[in-house]
Amino acid sequence: MNDAAPVFLTFDDGPDRDWTPRVLDLLAQADARATFFMLGEQALREPELVRRIAAEGHAIGNHTFSHRHPWTLSWDQAVAQVQGGCNAIETVLGQRPQFYRAPHGRDRRCMTDAAVACGETSVGWNLSAVDWGPLGTASRIAARLRRVRAGDIVLMHDGRNRHNRPDELLRVLPAFLEDLSQRHLNPVALSA
Repeated sequence: MNDAAPVFLTFDDGPDRDWTPRVLDLLAQADARATFFMLGEQALREPELVRRIAAEGHAIGNHTFSHRHPWTLSWDQAVAQVQGGCNAIETVLGQRPQFYRAPHGRDRRCMTDAAVACGETSVGWNLSAVDWGPLGTASRIAARLRRVRAGDIVLMHDGRNRHNRPDELLRVLPAFLEDLSQRHLNPVALSA
């Protein structure tokens, strides 16, 4: 797909021992790459999955240590969440993650500054699969993913983290990846 336009698929809240391997298998079958924004506590629980993600050519981002909502934290707690996620991933991989994404998409300046101090670039998204909560049904996820265009950064979830629906996402992910190929869109990992 060298002549295809890039699309940046991202997966948040993992790695999850039940769902992340299934996502990775589907990406491998489609020769697709993605960026995984992982929680530090999950990275420490699932180090082999973290190493598999990196070995298969995917990018890794810091999604804080435990996904606490930024607006509920003191300045020190917020900074510690970013640093903790960065340090956990570095402990597992031997290198710091390149990217940072705020939990719930709600960033604070102190957290962005902490990410920069860790050598991370902050990344949001412009299209969400909304693969969580009551709207996270396969048919609704598929409808949202059909809107993906060249250059989009797409938010999805490979970790359950209470309200996420990776089970519903996986029902539509193979067809979505095939659709991208047919539309000459190339799923690639973010690069710094």
